[in-house]
Amino acid sequence: MSEVRWGMLSTASINRHLIPAIRESRWGRLTAVASQDIERAKAYAAEWGIPQAYGSYEELLADPTIDVVYISLPNHLHAEWAIRALDAGKHVLCEKPLALTVAEVDRMIEASQRNNRRLAEAFMYYHHPQTKLVREFIAAGNLGEIQLIRGVFTFYLESVSNIRRVPEYGGGALWDVGVYPVSFAQMLMGKQPIQVSGQMTRGETGIDEVFSGTLIFDNGAQAQIAASFRSPFYTHVDILGTKGQLLLTRPFNQLDKYRQLIFFPRTGDPEELAVEEKSLYLGEVEDMNSAILEGSPNALSLKDSRGHIATVQALYHSAEIGEPVSPE
Repeated sequence: MSEVRWGMLSTASINRHLIPAIRESRWGRLTAVASQDIERAKAYAAEWGIPQAYGSYEELLADPTIDVVYISLPNHLHAEWAIRALDAGKHVLCEKPLALTVAEVDRMIEASQRNNRRLAEAFMYYHHPQTKLVREFIAAGNLGEIQLIRGVFTFYLESVSNIRRVPEYGGGALWDVGVYPVSFAQMLMGKQPIQVSGQMTRGETGIDEVFSGTLIFDNGAQAQIAASFRSPFYTHVDILGTKGQLLLTRPFNQLDKYRQLIFFPRTGDPEELAVEEKSLYLGEVEDMNSAILEGSPNALSLKDSRGHIATVQALYHSAEIGEPVSPE
């Protein structure tokens, strides 16, 4: 193989970020898109210059010329269609969250191993130079020991019919944007928390429209996360260590504007760290291309993705019963 041929399962709005990234990547080529409506698929293919349109997901998976499938379906369909794609011999890049239960993730991992195909969760920020710089900066000991991580992701969701408000579809602020600070905290700590507590405010449809939670790690470090559909767009991560503080004004998205990465040492003046410019979604595409063509491990492991889901499940359970719980 000298190139990686991509197919898109659905015409979701998130695709608009992946399409340029696939085309910008060294080995990627976008070849097909599928919808459950052939006319919609054809119109979408014409709009974005995609060579092939399919009127069902099954047709796309049956195409032997497609190497990897990007799944941007609603959350509750991730596990089903990832497994079907893997069983069809495709590699899979699946939007976050990878699934809605640990049991689903385990079935997805088993399908990946059974078919010798790559499966990865699409957390675009994970592959950006800013995230890599943060990890290297902390690994070098500049912050000392991490004591507290605070992460927030909110935006105002106006539409009352949006699928993010449907409980059966895996709706809710925590599943949609709260997974970002959860995954970020676990990435920095290199492990899952041993205990979590969650609190939520429900909307009319029953989903959490506001969620806050605390994660406790085995070394005593804590992470505080918050997500909301009721506040204007806002993202933020603050990492406090024994030697200083690291502030990210755009930790997850819109890293092309208003981005600052500032180190506040315990003594002395703050320092803004320079971050390499790179398209936000390019990294996850290049990561999958390299995994397929070169056999390199995906940067975000399935073990870590499983940990994301386990922690979110525990946070929801804690919010339901009003007590701290341990993941799994």
